[in-house]
Amino acid sequence: MVLLLAGTLMGLLTITSNIKSVQSKVAELERAERFRDVAVALKDGARNTVSTDAFRRKLAEARKCLDEYEAQLNETIRRQRDPENGSHEYALVEQLRQDFAAIDKGLVLLDTEPTEQVVYPRNAPEGPAQDLVTHTDELRERLYQHIKDIIRDAKVPYQWSLIIVISTSITGVCLMAGLLRFFYGWIFSPLRDLQQGAGRVAQGDFDRRIEVHSGDEMEELATAFNNMTSRLQEIYRNLEHQVNERSRQLVRSERLASVGFLAAGVSHEINNPLASIAFCSEALESRLAEVLAKAPNEGDVVKKYLRMIQQEAFRCKAITQRLLEFSRSAERRREATDLGELIQSVLDVVQHLQNSKGKQIVLEQAAPVVAWINAQEVKSVVLNLVVNALDSMDENGKLTITLRQRDRMAEMVFADTGCGMSGEILENIFEPFFTRSRTGKGTGLGLSISHRVVSQHGGEIEATSAGLNQGSTFTVRLPLHAAEEQGLGVRGQGLEVRDQGREGQGLEPDKGTEPRSKRMAA
Repeated sequence: MVLLLAGTLMGLLTITSNIKSVQSKVAELERAERFRDVAVALKDGARNTVSTDAFRRKLAEARKCLDEYEAQLNETIRRQRDPENGSHEYALVEQLRQDFAAIDKGLVLLDTEPTEQVVYPRNAPEGPAQDLVTHTDELRERLYQHIKDIIRDAKVPYQWSLIIVISTSITGVCLMAGLLRFFYGWIFSPLRDLQQGAGRVAQGDFDRRIEVHSGDEMEELATAFNNMTSRLQEIYRNLEHQVNERSRQLVRSERLASVGFLAAGVSHEINNPLASIAFCSEALESRLAEVLAKAPNEGDVVKKYLRMIQQEAFRCKAITQRLLEFSRSAERRREATDLGELIQSVLDVVQHLQNSKGKQIVLEQAAPVVAWINAQEVKSVVLNLVVNALDSMDENGKLTITLRQRDRMAEMVFADTGCGMSGEILENIFEPFFTRSRTGKGTGLGLSISHRVVSQHGGEIEATSAGLNQGSTFTVRLPLHAAEEQGLGVRGQGLEVRDQGREGQGLEPDKGTEPRSKRMAA
């Protein structure tokens, strides 16, 4: 019985020691995962255009996470829960410190830049940031391997315990059989599940969950392992979503660039005949005195038609000029503009449209909101959203426009009671040439151009809808001050279009032209 008791106690002590070691390594692994998240964000910041202050904050956060991991590693060593005394882990921590030193060297180049923003890869290599992620992955894999080694090595004491128990239980076979059954259910089954689960996760099966209901450290370990697996699964899903989103943005940018080239070509071809028409009409008008002397009753009619020819020719010329401006993406002047007055000026024009009859438009504004914008371009965005809302609503529909200031941004919310949008439409609503029109008109460019105008102002536009026949809400946010533009150019928009994803007309005509009935050129 003494040998039986000694063997049992030895096995229990070994189990407890191994469980505590695994718990410590899991705690290290959790901190390593948090450090990796920050390292990945730091690497992404090194690839993109960021402010040096933002990059340094991320760098400081990464250092803090590394310090937390090293503190946990020291705690593991202090409690003698690592047979190797953390030799590999300390080596990787030292390597990560060297990566930080390399990044600090690269940041010295950023201090020589005269502007508020710089492109990191132009001034220092992004290699140290990539090395930081690589060494973090090595650290994580080392911890995974260490956990599996602990679990594997834990079997040896169990086997020795069984040998001792069997050798001393010749007279108590029945009792020993019960003890073996108890040991298997309490120890081996959870360890096997943990080992299999760790192997499946290492192979990329993040849907696997370990079920242990022992009510002790094994169950806590399984729960911690499952939480870690869920976190990894969430990270990979988020990365996949970001890749898809960046791909859609790239396609959108390429298609808008194609529109610019098309606009430039069309404008160049049309300008020459328009100039001839305008010149001939002016020459005719200067020679009318002699002709009208012979037919005085026809003078007013002839002058009227000549003026119409001139007006329409110059109007077309202005449109083609704005097409050229659109293709060149030239900078245009911005100034402080009262957004409430801007919206009201659009509503004064919209109320004469045929599709506004029987529909209500309400402007809600608690206080004046002034933003640093190009008024004509933002007016085209407001006009596009208002006309889209009117086209989407039946008679007795209501459009509510809310203007307010929030977090140093001007916010305009356009909420209608119209036909709403499905998930598919919401996903592609700002794509060029995407259209789901109720009227069957338009090119599908209105909202993509509006998105471009808002982005060039340093703002954002967002579309939401509860579903079909549930209405839609468009939210436009623009910086209040010029300092927040951060060098973004304002590009002229000269197109007059109607978008059919949310139908609407696009941009301003020349000032001297009267709007025609049942359409609006704005």
